[in-house]
Amino acid sequence: MHIGILSQNRHLYSTSRLLEEAQKQHLKTNVLMPLKCKLLIEKGNPQVYYNEQSIDMLDGIIPRIGASVTYYGAAVVRQFEMMGVMTTINSQALIRTRDKLQSLQWLSKSGLGLPKTGFTNYSSDADRLIKSVGGAPLVIKLLEGTQGLGVILAESKKAATSVIEAFNKLKCRIMVQEFIAESAGTDIRAIVIDGEVIASMQRTAPEGEFRSNIHRGATAKKIQLDDKYERAAIKACKVLGLDVAGVDMLISDRGPLILEVNASPGLEGIETATGINVAGKIVRSLVKKIKAN
Repeated sequence: MHIGILSQNRHLYSTSRLLEEAQKQHLKTNVLMPLKCKLLIEKGNPQVYYNEQSIDMLDGIIPRIGASVTYYGAAVVRQFEMMGVMTTINSQALIRTRDKLQSLQWLSKSGLGLPKTGFTNYSSDADRLIKSVGGAPLVIKLLEGTQGLGVILAESKKAATSVIEAFNKLKCRIMVQEFIAESAGTDIRAIVIDGEVIASMQRTAPEGEFRSNIHRGATAKKIQLDDKYERAAIKACKVLGLDVAGVDMLISDRGPLILEVNASPGLEGIETATGINVAGKIVRSLVKKIKAN
């Protein structure tokens, strides 16, 4: 069995762990940089070239597509799909989840809990936007932000107005969300594989910080999810069409609130906090798909 890991950097923790686990399972494995893949589109014969050679031997792929290369990375995944190659993440789900606004719209329609969110087309009426999510304090997010970058807590109406107007002048797409005070700088990440939560952790932001991303210095500990949070994580993945994902949730007085669903969740934080071999489970999920095809 021959698989490919699509990653721009083979030395990243997640990529190297997936490669290690694939080799443990005696799979022939190549790490392919998506941006170096060339796509040939012709009638009845889609092809992918890498280093000027046709890639036609893969049984499956594990996409690790960075946010900055989503468009082309998804095109590469789609091309492999057209070639009958199995994938842990399908191209449509990847695009859907990278668009934060679209993913929240899908989740909202399904009845899942979300922080109240507002979005406009560079509206000059910041006051109405602020009121729509319950006023300050509130959270302002760049639609393209990752790992906590482009996420701002505006503690007053004046601060929120200034930030919104500045982003609008720069033509930056933003959304505003209500601030969930009771979460107290913590959130939950659950890793879902094939409709099952296989690992979960609680992340706590450092003092003076409200973002609980590991990359921002947050600490993490293993937890056992409450049933309603587990059901919410599984349902979020099902709604977005993801077989493998990380689901970020806030603990609130009204139950689980979905913050984001990540199609390529980092593995270092969750594996370190829980001791669970997430990489191995992802590889086994792909092998199962290949054998079932």
